[in-house]
Amino acid sequence: MNPNGILPSLARVVRGLSALFWGLPLALLADARTAMDESFRGYGPVPALAASLLVAYGLHQLRHFQSQERIWSSALHRARLISLLLVALSPFTYWWSRHPDEPFFIQSMTMLVFSGLLFLLMLNHVLLRLSAMLPDETLRSETRFFTGVNQALVLSQVVMAVGEILLMRWVNAPPALVRFRDSLDYSKTWLVLVLTLLPVALTMTLLWKTKEVIVASVFRTQP
Repeated sequence: MNPNGILPSLARVVRGLSALFWGLPLALLADARTAMDESFRGYGPVPALAASLLVAYGLHQLRHFQSQERIWSSALHRARLISLLLVALSPFTYWWSRHPDEPFFIQSMTMLVFSGLLFLLMLNHVLLRLSAMLPDETLRSETRFFTGVNQALVLSQVVMAVGEILLMRWVNAPPALVRFRDSLDYSKTWLVLVLTLLPVALTMTLLWKTKEVIVASVFRTQP
């Protein structure tokens, strides 16, 4: 492979990984603050939209690397589609905060949460495929381990979210479950935020490690 031809694409990969590293926590913070903080709502949907666009931009940069690899390209394409869906859904955090009882906004927020969890799974799969193409066995081993942990964490969140939805729709629930349902409804936004922090932090670790491997093994060895 011609190194002069691959270096520009690797530079875009580094740029994309950096955008994803900063975009993920910013998107999570912007969505949470817009939904829960009254003082933050003065900015409207702009912070959540800008953060989600940064994430989509990061994935867009990765498309220039090894585009002939079908498995890699397919994984990246799926993640990019979900990122565009998140861009479209991100303004609903603001609109839902203004009209929290509107059914359409509630459904949109539910879709945003599930799409965010799905995006984490897709992004971890992208990082797994990317590490397989890089000459660092330690990175590949760590990526396999962390993506497995993240997959278990995200799937457990999906199960919990589905269980919550079913519990909320149980009309003739026992009194004890009704009290539990009410307390869960009161704290569910913070609960989702806390349960999402760990897989996001692990994904950020993988993003940073992958970027550092590329910089150390490619660019620092150039004359």
